[in-house]
Amino acid sequence: MEHNWRASIQENPTRRNEVCSLSMVRRVAAMLDLETASFSIGDPVPRGWHFFMLAGETRKSDLRSDGFPGLGVPLPDLGLPRLLLGGRTVSYKGDITIGSEIARTSFVSNITEKTPPSGQIAIVTIQHELRPVSAPAPAIIETQTYILLSGKSTRSNAEKPIAPPIQSDFQKQIVPDETLLFQYSALGFNSHKIHLDRDYAQKVEGLPDLVVNGGLATLLLTEFLRNEVGLTPTAINVKHTSPLFCDRPMTLAADRKEAGWQLRIYNDFNEPAVEMEAKIMEV
Repeated sequence: MEHNWRASIQENPTRRNEVCSLSMVRRVAAMLDLETASFSIGDPVPRGWHFFMLAGETRKSDLRSDGFPGLGVPLPDLGLPRLLLGGRTVSYKGDITIGSEIARTSFVSNITEKTPPSGQIAIVTIQHELRPVSAPAPAIIETQTYILLSGKSTRSNAEKPIAPPIQSDFQKQIVPDETLLFQYSALGFNSHKIHLDRDYAQKVEGLPDLVVNGGLATLLLTEFLRNEVGLTPTAINVKHTSPLFCDRPMTLAADRKEAGWQLRIYNDFNEPAVEMEAKIMEV
């Protein structure tokens, strides 16, 4: 069964204006262990850092049972208690400057319900547009795809053999800890318990540990592209194939392709968990 909510939602999208504040940008820099004083009013925000402007404003009493604050727009109650990020696409039409006023528009573009053998699921697509009020068109257009599920995770917690070593043009290893997950969640006003409450993640959702935020994984890849590879994206397409977990090493890898760059995050078994295709700004 498929419902296309685009017409009804776009007639009444969520709209709000806010300032891209220097304090928020500097907090993102602090989380990434960068020098905060190097960012000033009027500077362009590094591409990928706009995530804090997509945060919802859900009242505590309106939170889902898993603590997720919503997707920035109202959603119908589909009776599915688990939520995972499936992927996102981001198109950078221009840059947002620190201190500028930004008009945000968000809406549900589609909800598709399916019933595979594993149980009922729903695929929800949200579109966000961020436009400097002084500009006629959005600087950033982002779509996020979420998967709503029923029941506990069926993921096995058993140890697996480590795959062969990763081969790539560029490579870096990171171990995401609880502090990083907390800071990213706080900056995005994301209270989803799978990122913050280990007991909930393990006992309620059946996961082995806290889950690394999907948005954080994307941010780490765009930062890897910016700092280690030295490139600026004009568009990215991200797909999450399996979760990443707190305190476990993950490897970021980048390879040049004909149409751009392919980036991946591999888990501690050297299995790909996140895939990103990036188009690059021509110099």
